[in-house]
Amino acid sequence: MGEPLHIVGGGMAGAEAAFQAAEAGVDVVLHEMRPKVATFAHQTGDLAEMVCSNSFRSDDDARNAVGLLHWEMRAAGGLVIAAAEAHRLPAGGALAVDRLPFARAVTARLRAHPRIAVVTEEVTRLPPAGQWILATGPLTSPALAAASAAATGTAALAFFDAIAPIVHAESIDMDIAWRQSRYDKGATEAERTAYINCPLTRDEYDGFVDALLAAPVAEAHAGDTAPFFEGCLPIEVMAARGRETPRFGPMKPVGLSDPRRPGARPHAVVQLRQDNAHGTLYNIVGFQTRLRHGAQVEVLRRIPGLGQARFARLGGIHRNTFINSPTLLDGRLRLRSRPHIRFAGQVTGVEGYVESAAMGLLAGRLAAADMQGRALPPPPPETATGALLAHITGGADARSFQPMNVNFGLFPPVAAGGGRRGRQDRHLALTERAKTLFAAWLATGAGDAGGG
Repeated sequence: MGEPLHIVGGGMAGAEAAFQAAEAGVDVVLHEMRPKVATFAHQTGDLAEMVCSNSFRSDDDARNAVGLLHWEMRAAGGLVIAAAEAHRLPAGGALAVDRLPFARAVTARLRAHPRIAVVTEEVTRLPPAGQWILATGPLTSPALAAASAAATGTAALAFFDAIAPIVHAESIDMDIAWRQSRYDKGATEAERTAYINCPLTRDEYDGFVDALLAAPVAEAHAGDTAPFFEGCLPIEVMAARGRETPRFGPMKPVGLSDPRRPGARPHAVVQLRQDNAHGTLYNIVGFQTRLRHGAQVEVLRRIPGLGQARFARLGGIHRNTFINSPTLLDGRLRLRSRPHIRFAGQVTGVEGYVESAAMGLLAGRLAAADMQGRALPPPPPETATGALLAHITGGADARSFQPMNVNFGLFPPVAAGGGRRGRQDRHLALTERAKTLFAAWLATGAGDAGGG
């Protein structure tokens, strides 16, 4: 079959990519540095080891975006999702797994595959030739991270993740909030109304700061010693530096006035900025935070206009390594400057085990098709896999790009009509459309990796 496909990293993405490419008939060399080179988070040398949690989250494929992603991976003959199902634990509607047997099963399946060679070694540079997939995850080795930074520009790699919460636009109370850019800046009406503004009175601001300072924060992971950057301080750290500090930072009220309330000047304002091309998601500007998730929801819902907010992603700050995919990758996960190299998994800016495995599944299929001279279009953006791909390769704002879980805010909206009303019905319509399109993508033959 000629030269093999090389895959660096044996986590969820690398394991799935190797399996998909091998099942398509391509020889694969899977490079995994563990256990020869350890990380502070991993405990074994098994492939697809689960580090932070044993949950693949909701398995509801009718009205839940991650459940839909499960469905697509099952339909595509995914190894990771099959192993998870085989080692499932009771967890209500979630897919939780017995971690160690799960990883052992994935490892055994890959090591026994006649087209896969697993090599224990650290890859420390970007390869100059051949076909490669880098699926090294958030704990990319320092040497390879440095090599990637040198090749893509140091600004393209983040080693410290400052994440602001993201809100579903439809859950923002626009009877309280209003649209306006600061000082009405912008050449078009869309630019002048690009931000959603939530006003606070003095009493509301003081209550918010009190709640912020009293809320519990998440403990740092062992080995995470990265300092905070002054340009992305957690909002609670700002407040601890002085009660008025947030009001002179991300909560400053200057240049903003609600046209429905002439003469009313807010004491402070929380701004939300559109986070995706569909306008269905908004991030809370400057609100990166270490608050525990339960406390975070409670505190953020104190903000007027966000009392019923639903969050696509909550904030957090932790060490991470990911590339600015919207600027660096093409629509087939290839590095634009070096198209013989693909990226997959969390390093591309998707968040979570399932999302990482899904991007590995796609990268493995795309690489195999290229190596075999087959035409394989990416899955449609109306599917869960395609929506993630579209988000990281162009749908997200590159200036504020941060890791993201799959959610319905990434999907193109369903056309109005058909008698459907309400969020649950919209989600059902999105999943039905996605399943039809994903099945059609697999049925083209070009999308068929060859079975299990």
